[in-house]
Amino acid sequence: MGKVTRRALIAGGSVIGIGAIGAGGLAGRNWLRDREPAALATQDAKGHLLWSNWSGIAHSYPEKRGAPKSEEELLSILTRAPAPVRPVGSGHSFTALVPTDGTLVTLDGMAGLVSHDAAKNQATVRGGTRLADLGPALAAVGQEMINLPDINKQSIAGAIGTATHGTGRGIQAVHGSVVAMRIATPSGEVIDCDAATRPEVFNAARVGLGAFGVVTQVTLQNQPLHRILKRTEVRPTGEVLEDWPALRRKHRNVEFYVLPFTGHSAVITNDITDRPVKPRGPDADTETLMGLKQLRDWFEFAPSLRRKLAAEELAKVPPEEMVDEGWKLLSNERPVRFNECEYHLPIEAQIPALRDVIAAIEEHRKDVFFPIEVRVIAPDDAWLSPFYQRESGSIAVHAYYREDHDFFFTIVEPIFRRHGGRPHWGKLHSLKARDLAALYPRWKDAGEVRRALDPEGRMLNDYLKGIFLDG
Repeated sequence: MGKVTRRALIAGGSVIGIGAIGAGGLAGRNWLRDREPAALATQDAKGHLLWSNWSGIAHSYPEKRGAPKSEEELLSILTRAPAPVRPVGSGHSFTALVPTDGTLVTLDGMAGLVSHDAAKNQATVRGGTRLADLGPALAAVGQEMINLPDINKQSIAGAIGTATHGTGRGIQAVHGSVVAMRIATPSGEVIDCDAATRPEVFNAARVGLGAFGVVTQVTLQNQPLHRILKRTEVRPTGEVLEDWPALRRKHRNVEFYVLPFTGHSAVITNDITDRPVKPRGPDADTETLMGLKQLRDWFEFAPSLRRKLAAEELAKVPPEEMVDEGWKLLSNERPVRFNECEYHLPIEAQIPALRDVIAAIEEHRKDVFFPIEVRVIAPDDAWLSPFYQRESGSIAVHAYYREDHDFFFTIVEPIFRRHGGRPHWGKLHSLKARDLAALYPRWKDAGEVRRALDPEGRMLNDYLKGIFLDG
C-alpha cells in the first residue's frame, strides 16, 4: 500500500487527547479484541497432528499425511489412502478446501522447473512449485509469468486450482496462462490435457479446487523478462472512483486500496519501463496497517475526528516509486494475518458495488480498519473460473485475524450477490451448489467431468460436498 507511516496516521492522537474520547473504555474493548484466538490442540485424542491454514480459521487432524516425490507414489495415495484425500499447497485459502480427517497430501516433493522453450516463452513446472521460487527460476531462463497475484506464497497447482489472480489491462488470472496440464486422478489415471487433447478435463479441472485430482505439472505461457515501474500514490477516494475506467485503460497493472474512514485510497500502478533499477525498500505496509488500526482503536466512536486526522496526514504522503523485474514487485509480503471475502463482479458493476460496500461498512461497522482491495481481471474460458466469459472487477474485504468477520456475510456478501458477483474460490463466502450452478453456465458439464474422474468422491471433504453436491 506504500509508505504511509504509522507515525503520520496517529500523529494527532496526543494533541487531541485520548482521554477526550474515553480512553479507559476503549482500552478495555481493544484488549478484548487484541487477544490471540484460543490455541488449538497440537494433536487429537488419536495422536493425529494438527493442520491449520495461514489465518487459523480452517484446521483438521488428518489420519494420514503424504509427501510423494513421484506420480507413482501420488497415485498410490489417491487410490488407497484413507479418504477424503485433500491436496495442500501453502494453506493460504480461507475457505475449508483442505481440512480432512482422512489424508493430507503435499506436493512439496514434486516442485521445480522441468523444461522451458525459449522460442515460445513457455515453461513446464511441477505442481508443487511455489510462486516465490518460480519467479527467479523463470528469470534465469529469460522468462517471467504474465501476471502475479498479491502474494507469492502459493504453489502453482493451488493458485490455478482456486483461480488466484492479479490485476491488469487485458490480463487473465494465473490459470489463463496454462496451455497444458497433467493431473493424477483417484481413478488411477494420469491425464495429459490441453485445449485439443482431453479438452473437457482441461476446461473443467484447470480451476478444480483440488476436487478432480491433483495437478502434478503445468505448462505456462510466459513472456520475456521485463523491468517495471511500480508507483504508489495516495488520492481522495472520490477521485479514484471517478478515474477508475481511465486508470484501467492507461496502466498495464493497476489496483487500489480504499482506506475506510479516511476518505482516501492508495493507488498502485505497474508499467513496463527501461528506467534503471530502483529496488523495493523495507516493507512499509505493515506499519501503515498498524497505524490504521491504532487510529481505529482511538477514534472508533469519533469517526469525524478519525477521518479528519487521517485525511490531513494522508494528504502529505508523497508518491513512491520503485523499478525492478516484475516478479520482484508485483507480489508483496503480508505478515499481518487476516481473513478475507472477495467477489468478482461484472466490470460495469464494480464501482457501484464498491460504493455500496464502503457506505455499508462506514455506517454499520466502525471497527473495520483493513483496506478494501480493488482489481480488474480479463475473461477466460475455464468452466469454473469466476472470470468465465466476462471481464471482471474484484473487491476484497478483509478483517484482522483476531477480530470477528461476521460482517462479510451480513452486510458485504449481500451487496456482492445483488450486483451479480461470483466468489473467489479461496476466500470466504456462503454459497452452495444451488447458488453456484446459477452463476456458472458450464457448471453441470464440470460436475460430470468431476464424477468421471472421481466416481467414489474420494477428493470431497465436507466443504466440497456442499459446493458440488448439496442443493
